[in-house]
Amino acid sequence: MENFTPFSAFFGGTLIGVSILLLLLFNGRMAGISGIMNGLLTSGNTGRSWRGLFLVGLILGGLLFEMLIPDFYLPRQNYPILLVALGGFLVGFGTRLGSGCTSGHGICGMAQLSKRSIVATLTFMFFGGLTVYGTLHLLGVGQ
Repeated sequence: MENFTPFSAFFGGTLIGVSILLLLLFNGRMAGISGIMNGLLTSGNTGRSWRGLFLVGLILGGLLFEMLIPDFYLPRQNYPILLVALGGFLVGFGTRLGSGCTSGHGICGMAQLSKRSIVATLTFMFFGGLTVYGTLHLLGVGQ
């Protein structure tokens, strides 16, 4: 958390909120990334263009930010590749099991006061914290 500033958190959160609001206003859809990706892969031709454009926009937005502020985010090095692969698998499995991802439940679902989303968000926040504690203090990875 060396790079945390209230301004960057506020600005990032505002951009996420505005993008969700714009998608809802102009397309009548909530911005759950796993649902958008799933619909892109399974929906046939219905809605593929907006889903594809939304995902391309996410990637291009990240690339543009990296070009404008190249030293803002410096990823950690030397993580065991099997641990990274296991983490990616568990995130995908949890997304499928929980019927949505962190953006869908944590931002959109909680904004709608969805009980399912509140429970899902509390669950993945708890297990995320437990995972960080376990990898840092029990496994000694990332120190």
